[in-house]
Amino acid sequence: MSFYEKKFTHLEVKKEDNFLWLTFNLPEKRNAITLSMVESLVTVLNEADWDPEIKVIILTGQGSAFCAGGDIKAMKEKSGMFAGSSEELRQIYMNGIQRIPRSIESLQTPIIAMVNGPAIGAGLDIACMCDLRVASSKALFGETFAKIGLVPGDGGTFFLPRVVGYAKAMEMSLTARVYTAIEALEMGLLSSLTSESELEAVTRSLAEKIAENSFTALTMIKKGLRGARDLDTQLDLMAAFQGITQRTQDHFDRLDK
Repeated sequence: MSFYEKKFTHLEVKKEDNFLWLTFNLPEKRNAITLSMVESLVTVLNEADWDPEIKVIILTGQGSAFCAGGDIKAMKEKSGMFAGSSEELRQIYMNGIQRIPRSIESLQTPIIAMVNGPAIGAGLDIACMCDLRVASSKALFGETFAKIGLVPGDGGTFFLPRVVGYAKAMEMSLTARVYTAIEALEMGLLSSLTSESELEAVTRSLAEKIAENSFTALTMIKKGLRGARDLDTQLDLMAAFQGITQRTQDHFDRLDK
């Protein structure tokens, strides 16, 4: 049995050619995040990122939702991820759900969120952690923490403005409004929007286009874009990366095509 054939709690894993399909698997709770789901996702991502056969990772949800964020019932009961004192909760966040943004942000492998339904709260933030987002017309998007008196403890204040810009991220966060897939496309949250029936095919086509390119170049481009904070640092980083990529055999092979 290969690593990807193992059973992972609240996560389906399927390796197919050069792609790894990861599916949140708690449909009865609209794929609300659990500590077991966090552990499964982080474990698989860390393994897959060092697998030379995997060129693209696709993350989606089982059933009608991509991810509904936190479990409201557990919040009310102060159980699971929401148990303990304020200091205990801080530790649970740091050692729990915050492992997801740290893991995704460190990935060298391109990752696409295939948003099949509502992505709410932490579900939206996880979609924004991914490099690209493809959604069906049934998708909904909401940074709804303020509506229930919370903040984006998963890092949404970092990821959301990086995707939609400061002003739109502020609007989404302060109003806690839920946006349609068309609105998400218009604000630049999505790479593409398609029908429910075509979602997998469109996502696969995008993944194939990415996988055709030099993996070494892709990993360095990702690092460069993530680190694009000031010009001097960016120019130094890209000079070093260009020196590496321009002497790879893959680069020279592609010049002859």
